[in-house]
Amino acid sequence: MKFLIGLHIDPAVLDALTDEEKAGLGSGHGRFIQALKDSGELILTQALVDPSQSVVVSVRGGQPVVTDGPFLAAKEFLGGFYLVDCENKERAVELAAQIPDAAIPGLGVEVRQVLFSD
Repeated sequence: MKFLIGLHIDPAVLDALTDEEKAGLGSGHGRFIQALKDSGELILTQALVDPSQSVVVSVRGGQPVVTDGPFLAAKEFLGGFYLVDCENKERAVELAAQIPDAAIPGLGVEVRQVLFSD
């Protein structure tokens, strides 16, 4: 079964971390990635740029309309994700709990099963 483990980021929470805590967060992700590779459960992981660098595309009157910034105005945003292939939802939750962000109040880790992929 495939699951997307989304990392929801609040820049204010990250900015409040000490340099040591930020380094621990980074090294924790490194260890987590290696463990997923070793177990064969990692399909893909990606980190995303700040939403201020994004654009929103819609079509109006048959023409694309592009606006700057995120789709939703919110303090939290999707900062990255892991796409994993594991036995079941319980295992996906177990994996999500190993991500260092899960231990930091104000950051979120979401688990969603993939409905369709090609």
